[in-house]
Amino acid sequence: MMFEFHWPWCFLLLPLPWLFRLWLPPAETRSAALQVGFMERLQALQPLAAQPGSPGRKWPHLVVWVLLVIAAARPQLLGDSLPTAVTGRDMMLALDLSGSMEFRDMQLDGEVVDRLTLVKHLLGEFVERRRGDRLGLILFGSQAYVQAPLTHDRQAIGEWLDESFIGLAGRETAIGDAIGLAIKRLLDEPAASRVLILITDGANTAGSVSPLRAARLAAEHGIRIFSIGVGADTQTPDGITSELWGLQFDPSIELDEASLREIAHLTDGAYFRARNEADLQAIYQQLDTLEPALREGLPDRQATPLYPWPLALALLLSLTLSSNMIRRSRQHA
Repeated sequence: MMFEFHWPWCFLLLPLPWLFRLWLPPAETRSAALQVGFMERLQALQPLAAQPGSPGRKWPHLVVWVLLVIAAARPQLLGDSLPTAVTGRDMMLALDLSGSMEFRDMQLDGEVVDRLTLVKHLLGEFVERRRGDRLGLILFGSQAYVQAPLTHDRQAIGEWLDESFIGLAGRETAIGDAIGLAIKRLLDEPAASRVLILITDGANTAGSVSPLRAARLAAEHGIRIFSIGVGADTQTPDGITSELWGLQFDPSIELDEASLREIAHLTDGAYFRARNEADLQAIYQQLDTLEPALREGLPDRQATPLYPWPLALALLLSLTLSSNMIRRSRQHA
């Protein structure tokens, strides 16, 4: 066990009462004064009586002040060192919120859902499993912005992910800007732990940076990109009738798989295609097998706060002084 003050700089506040007394002018007394001609002889009869301004009347107030400063400095007892949590990768998640993500060509638990609903559901489970990693969230459409910086708070990431919706960042797709923003956020992190997971269902149609140019910049800084293309295979519009007439359509016609493959190739990552719930679940399981880039975490100790004790003493002493003042005023009334 070890004792320490968490905020020792609070002790710099100790001289404040004396400084105020030195700097501030004395209070003006406008009440009428009673002139007593024999005051000197009266005082001589009570030489031991404490004067109103004597130190004997001031020390309880000073003790209260000292106790308050000690409480503000947060005294605490530190226990033995706790096992250091091993940190893993720093991973940015870039999620496409463009208009095409509302296409209902996916199934979740047997029900037809749009692409974003399925991605959010399974990505949330993936986030929860990444214990020890710092995760960040980028949402992009016509623009890209950081919804959550790198953090160990997986619950917050899950909540921000769940609150995202189609069109939040615009209806188009700025893949290059999303990669560029991820690079900016990951530049200060250890080279062995820089990872971006890019999830989209379309091609780059907006933004100021081309995806391949951004991928080359990511490769220069050692950032690996794992791209996931979302969209079902060729389907018939309305079942048997369309099959008889030979009608088919490709819901993933806008998906630029060639660019996503090249982005992953340039950065020594990997490209995955998610055609359904099983594919997407398998992709997240593959990503779970990434070897974490281990770093030393900061040592941690279990702290027992002690500030309630001086705070309680200051409160009790203040109540005692107040009650004495009230009783004294009643006696003189």
